[in-house]
Amino acid sequence: MKRIRTIDSHTGGEPTRIVIDGGPDLGSGSLSDRRDRFCSDFDHLRRAIVCEPRGCDFLIGGLICDATESDYACGVIFFDTAGLLGMCGHGMIGLVVTLQYLGRIFPGQHKVETPVGIVNVTLDLDNRVAIENVTSYRFKKDVTLSVPDFGPVTGDIAWGGNWFFLVNDPVTDLSAANSDELIRYTKAIRDALDQQGVTGAQGAYIDHVELFASPVDPQNHSRNFVLCPGGEYDRSPCGTGTSAKLACLAVDGKLQPGESYRQESFIGSVFECSYRLVDGGIVPTISGQAWISGETTLLLDPDDPFCDGIPQ
Repeated sequence: MKRIRTIDSHTGGEPTRIVIDGGPDLGSGSLSDRRDRFCSDFDHLRRAIVCEPRGCDFLIGGLICDATESDYACGVIFFDTAGLLGMCGHGMIGLVVTLQYLGRIFPGQHKVETPVGIVNVTLDLDNRVAIENVTSYRFKKDVTLSVPDFGPVTGDIAWGGNWFFLVNDPVTDLSAANSDELIRYTKAIRDALDQQGVTGAQGAYIDHVELFASPVDPQNHSRNFVLCPGGEYDRSPCGTGTSAKLACLAVDGKLQPGESYRQESFIGSVFECSYRLVDGGIVPTISGQAWISGETTLLLDPDDPFCDGIPQ
């Protein structure tokens, strides 16, 4: 019976499960190399941790790793039911609050290593975390797809730590009553991107689709609906998706460096954001709160027919 210890949290309603003991030994090397090793040699553990029957399609996992520099708080590899991620904004906020809960860090500034770069984080006393994400940028503007059952759909392609297709004119209101239709719509967009050969830089697969509309709360700037790789929507405002959105706003001159931007999620939770300019794009700062929701020991019984999770 294999045991894996985890700490669960949620950030704006979106859950994160951080593995603190019993995860795979990925050896040494860069975090990117170790992520590749996780994918090639231990994908069954990824599925066991986040897929049903222990997880669900909107659960994000994170594996704490040794960082390559001694002054970093830790390294982390994020993953979901579909595979491994480059970065995860809400997951990073959950990780930082988890590290505080474990007594590994205290309020102040810290560095966390990810496979796509170093993320600077600031932890406050009220479980609020500000993350300075990796450099984000728009790759292509106004890309039009022919989407079966929905017709032409136009959006931007942008990087915020993951690849996104961002649509500003959704076919229906971003309300809970329309969640099933919004999932069908965004899945059709993602299928069209794949079938029509539309990619991110260097042929990267675009695994997130993000819709934007007017906010419910007038204090906020917009409301979003984000389809995650696992096929469910993000309950949080999505840190990497908001980073991609800020990159588009910046290059269009609609948001100035240092100017505040409030992104409302599909369920009403909020990230407070801003950015600074750098060569090649922007560095977004995303601020939100996370709460610890559980301590769990996952039990992996080799006789269990679904020990490694239910296949997707």
